[in-house]
Amino acid sequence: MKAVVNKIIHTSVVDGPGNRAAIFLQGCNYACGYCHNPETINLCGHCGACVSVCPAGALSMEDGKVVWNEDACCQCDACLSACRNMSTPKTKEYSAQEIMDILKKDIPFIRGITVSGGECSLQRDFLVELFRLVKAKRKTTLMDSNGSYDYTADEELMAVCDGVMLDVKAWNEAEHMKLTGMSSTPVIENALKLAKAGKLEEIRTVVVPGYLNNRETVDRITKLLAPLQEEKPIRYRISAYRPFGVREPYRSEMRSPSREELEELAEIARKNGITDIVII
Repeated sequence: MKAVVNKIIHTSVVDGPGNRAAIFLQGCNYACGYCHNPETINLCGHCGACVSVCPAGALSMEDGKVVWNEDACCQCDACLSACRNMSTPKTKEYSAQEIMDILKKDIPFIRGITVSGGECSLQRDFLVELFRLVKAKRKTTLMDSNGSYDYTADEELMAVCDGVMLDVKAWNEAEHMKLTGMSSTPVIENALKLAKAGKLEEIRTVVVPGYLNNRETVDRITKLLAPLQEEKPIRYRISAYRPFGVREPYRSEMRSPSREELEELAEIARKNGITDIVII
């Protein structure tokens, strides 16, 4: 069993508690307007549009598929700009054991791993296998997810997953559909179930003033979750929208919030009973 991997970061202090290795899987079932890594959304369709624009000759067509030569790649990302499919040719397939072999030298220095995406739950069977291997090394396992997968219905996955960092992008159904193309209901239900199970590591909201009613989202989700912190405190990461990598027309339609706007949202969460708040 192998997963399509976009990249591996050997040391990260922003993908969960402590020093962690972060594995980013390719493929997502959302198409968020403000996504700053839209090349992670789809798998490569092998159309070949990227091959001719590569200045380093790191891409070629072999048997109808785009092949990436990592050693020749200059990381200019011309291929990403040329892609019409919100994808990238710069991915690799790894088994769970191959990931562990790559992380072998990191294991003594990390608290655990975080698997992100794209949307990592789309490669669920790989996650179970990888997490079992990581737990055997006495390290922690986290998922960074958009919340579309029904985690608490999957006992096998939850048995080897220490927690989920969940994106709560918008409370309002219409807003969530506008932003992602998907319903907000599973996300809210997941947040509630995971909190009750002590598996909600963190919730995250990206603040886009005028485009999303972030005040409603912060107010409603914190009121829902604050009473459920007896099992485990819930961290709320309130993030400013930034235009880097965002596609048009969204890039022109959205603006970044001021520090004052972020602080105002943090105060709403604080008044509702969330004490662990991070603003970035």
